[in-house]
Amino acid sequence: MTEVKRVFKVNGKPFFPVGGQSSSSSAYNDTESIPAFEAVKLLHGNTLLTDVYWEVIEPEEGKFDFSSIDRLIANAKRYGIKLILLWFATWKNGNMDYAPAWVKSNSKRFKRVLAPDGGDLWVLSSYCKANLEADKKAFAALCKYLKVKDSADQTVIGLQVENEVGITGGDRDYSAEAEAVFENPVPAKLLNAIKTAGKGSVYDIWKREGAKKSGTWPEVFGTAAGELVTAWSIAHYVDRVAEAGQAFYDIPMYINAAVSIVNGWREPVPDEIPGNGMPVPKVLDIYKWFTPHIALVAPDIKHVDYRTYEELCAVYAREDNPLFMPETPPLLYVFQAIAKYNLLGFHRMGGLEAIAAKDGSVNPESRIGVDTVRCIASVVPLLLKYQGTGKIHAVIQEEFMSQQWLNLDGYLGRIQFGTGRKTTGGTDWRHMPGESAFMWQLDANRGRGLVIQTGRHEFYLAGANYRLFLRPKFAKGVKQSTTYNDVHGRPLRVDEGHFDDSGEFVADRRRNGDNVSNGLWVEADIGVLRVTTCD
Repeated sequence: MTEVKRVFKVNGKPFFPVGGQSSSSSAYNDTESIPAFEAVKLLHGNTLLTDVYWEVIEPEEGKFDFSSIDRLIANAKRYGIKLILLWFATWKNGNMDYAPAWVKSNSKRFKRVLAPDGGDLWVLSSYCKANLEADKKAFAALCKYLKVKDSADQTVIGLQVENEVGITGGDRDYSAEAEAVFENPVPAKLLNAIKTAGKGSVYDIWKREGAKKSGTWPEVFGTAAGELVTAWSIAHYVDRVAEAGQAFYDIPMYINAAVSIVNGWREPVPDEIPGNGMPVPKVLDIYKWFTPHIALVAPDIKHVDYRTYEELCAVYAREDNPLFMPETPPLLYVFQAIAKYNLLGFHRMGGLEAIAAKDGSVNPESRIGVDTVRCIASVVPLLLKYQGTGKIHAVIQEEFMSQQWLNLDGYLGRIQFGTGRKTTGGTDWRHMPGESAFMWQLDANRGRGLVIQTGRHEFYLAGANYRLFLRPKFAKGVKQSTTYNDVHGRPLRVDEGHFDDSGEFVADRRRNGDNVSNGLWVEADIGVLRVTTCD
């Protein structure tokens, strides 16, 4: 049993946000933002992650305009979904694109990161007090407004503070202010935190460089010093912004990190190759130690290979950092993140607004990804109740895999995927695939989903392109049929259905006879399959 820390709540009750994240510039007006709301409804989601632009809410210094916030909240209520707002301010993708013009145009006051050659980058410096104070003031004003505007309704359930913080184009700031920090002794509180931890990537770097009790950043951390000092500086900056906002509105706040090579960002690399201060695995400890006002650090996992995806889940799913995915493609591996790493919420990123066809239906090209998110959304009440109990099992068809075994309470579960041989009697008339049912084939629509065992004789299935055979576990010495792999536990009742607003299962369609004798099959359009068995 693992305790799951639910960061997001509505009216004091745990909430599992699932849906999508809008395109980066779609929140400027309703014409562009409405398709994102409609897409979340197509996903059967409950939450939209969308942007709040510093340049929009404070177009002139000290003069705030929250009409864009009003529109977002009104549309969220109209579509019956929640919002997580993304604060694009000092950083968005490691630069200052969304800072106000009065900040961008005054580089003497609002200082930028300097490159080694003395030229400046399109990045605001985390060492500049004016930058910090301006960001704090604007973010605090936003939180104060949300407190008055929305605390009763709780349409907005969380805030992302900045976006993918870091330095685009460099490992650290070479300004005079930054150099003074770099060449001065490493703060004692960081060294104490490293020693206390006794493990982790930052600890390993410190040990590799001689475990010095004091010294400048390069003396203590060697070639990794630039990335670590940048992480240290940005972590304190972001936490002070969050602190300023929480003084007015106590709402969950998090930061995110791009951990793939997409869009030019570095994926996890050896220590000798400098990073840009973003909270990637190498420096994650620094962010966790020194951002007490940040609830979690969320990875934006863009990798498609299973090994890297799971490694990153393992890194970010820490006791002090519950796993949350604000922008990740709807890969089948997300089911492993839910079952094994107690994922707190999932939002698909990339082309969200394009999943709808002109007639409002789902574009055929988007169907597989949409089905994946819908399967998650269909079992949210069960996720809230059973994550951390070991009762949730991921179904994932890796390449060339024809079956998967699950070790269940009282049963062995054999998952058969769509690449296996099917028979015409396996599904009802709505799901007959035609002549291809008699052929061995590699199906691009890979089997995926969840099997949730809520009791000794009760199971819920969600997903697509797989079927489950339940094989009762016998005591030693009990004879077993030679055909035992192809039968399943005695079903009392099999129902297709859904969960209502109160979290109760509603049976929509009974299944029996030929539709259960060849395994317990699921497809995305049936909703949730509830199965009860007997000895």
